[in-house]
Amino acid sequence: MTKNTESGARILLIEDDESIADSIEYNLKKQGFSLLRAADGLEGLRLLRRTRPDLILLDLMLPGLDGWKLCEQARQEGFDMPVIILSARTSEFDKVQCLSMGADDYMTKPFGMGELVARIKAQLRRSHSAAAAPGARRLRAGPISIDASRKEAYADGASLGLTPKEFALLYLLMRESPAPVSREEIYRNVWGYEMLHGDRAVDVFVRRLRQKLAVSLPGNKFLHTHHGFGYRFEVKESEKKS
Repeated sequence: MTKNTESGARILLIEDDESIADSIEYNLKKQGFSLLRAADGLEGLRLLRRTRPDLILLDLMLPGLDGWKLCEQARQEGFDMPVIILSARTSEFDKVQCLSMGADDYMTKPFGMGELVARIKAQLRRSHSAAAAPGARRLRAGPISIDASRKEAYADGASLGLTPKEFALLYLLMRESPAPVSREEIYRNVWGYEMLHGDRAVDVFVRRLRQKLAVSLPGNKFLHTHHGFGYRFEVKESEKKS
């Protein structure tokens, strides 16, 4: 049976501030979500391994194991559910570092519960809805192919091992190729809401995707920058299979 992408989804909240955790739990349960709680990083990692939730809400400053290391460890172990960081740290460096380690979104405390719920729903929709229109479930360009029904991308037949966000980004750029796609449109399609001024998430995910493509297909360049606008996917003639 297919999981409901929103109501009833299981969320793991890893937050050591009890008052914040209580407030989040109260509001998410009102929305029909199922909530698991951990008050430190090690407990959170154990719950993650045991329960495999649909989404993680993760504080950074945690006892036992901090949020940066937990997020990185989760991705190394192959957990690909969306991760939303909840933190009082406001610097661009912290946000970029978290996204680089595998987080999907970053919310700065204090935040409104309405916005948190909206972002959770947007992440869950995109995590479960890579099945695009029936006629566009498979894309191929040079050595890269996509099976949208499986949410898998391949380089010369081998899986690229993309996270859901990386997959959604590659799918969008390949689908629109050779036209460039603006950062705002990428954010709207991949994250599900409007991009805030100065948000670097798109650039961080493009860099991560480039790194994975470079490992599987060294010497090739598929993601091209349009400075001041966005990105496009294109396989140059020299990169195509003969």
